[in-house]
Amino acid sequence: MTKKILLSGIQSTGTLHIGNYFGAIKQFVELQDNYDTRIFVANFHSVTTIQDKEKLEKLTREIVIDYLACGLDPEKVTLFLQSSIPEVTELAWYFNCLITVPYLMRAHSYKDKVANGKEPSAGLFTYPMLMAADILIQDSEIVPVGQDQKQHIEFTRDVATKFNHTYGETFKLPEAYILDDVSIVPGLDGQKMSKSYGNTIPLFAEDKDIEKLCMQVVTDSLSPADPKDPETSNIFQIHKLFLNNVEKEELAEKYRAGGLGYKEAKEMLAESVKKFIGPIREKRKEIENNPDFVDQVLKQGGQKAQAIASKKLLEIRSKVGIL
Repeated sequence: MTKKILLSGIQSTGTLHIGNYFGAIKQFVELQDNYDTRIFVANFHSVTTIQDKEKLEKLTREIVIDYLACGLDPEKVTLFLQSSIPEVTELAWYFNCLITVPYLMRAHSYKDKVANGKEPSAGLFTYPMLMAADILIQDSEIVPVGQDQKQHIEFTRDVATKFNHTYGETFKLPEAYILDDVSIVPGLDGQKMSKSYGNTIPLFAEDKDIEKLCMQVVTDSLSPADPKDPETSNIFQIHKLFLNNVEKEELAEKYRAGGLGYKEAKEMLAESVKKFIGPIREKRKEIENNPDFVDQVLKQGGQKAQAIASKKLLEIRSKVGIL
């Protein structure tokens, strides 16, 4: 039986945090046995925010190492750089010529910039079409995303439908794959965990930094003796990600029973985070010290993904009328 094609990626714009892991990477690792899994580092997209050569190169390579440390198996997964597939930029141009400006103005990323009084670049404005090209040029069927990224898949399906209507059946309509219970991972301040908010726990943080960050989690003013609702506790909402179902319910009961102070709760959280991060941090150090292995993974993945994209683009060019 042919496996469905699963594709997703992440921008190389900063250090990965536990929100990236539980909101995306964990899914990739769990799904890699069941799908034809293709994961990329979106370094073209990253240029919308990073115009520094050394920084972009460094972050791009670090994220590849992070993926491998977290358990992506290059024997099962096609792992590649977006820049290894120049065909996506050509396809994005065709999409830009189909989709209207008012339609693109609906994009959350664009509206957020404008609402904050910032002037978005043309790259940010057309960002959804480059993302659609990433997905569609690989004939992707399943795209794991966070709840807040669902619009990107809707845009991708819309442009695929419009292209199919204009030029004939060409693209499959991909489906978003969302795990509701971890679709949005809370940060230290209760907002979505995000580098832009400065509220993250880095995925490969050292123990002393983990302890310091966990003590910064925002709480209410309840005393240790007061019962606490785990569903509204920011500490619990982060902590539960590191627990199995039995451990999760046992901890929730401690919150509800009262007698659990926030200092103790934060210390418990820190211990769980350290226990989780320690082994993958050590694995990451091993991979980082083997640059030839990383280079080979990217070479093989890039060649495979580029061959697929090149074949698809020939079909697209023929239909568009580009000789």
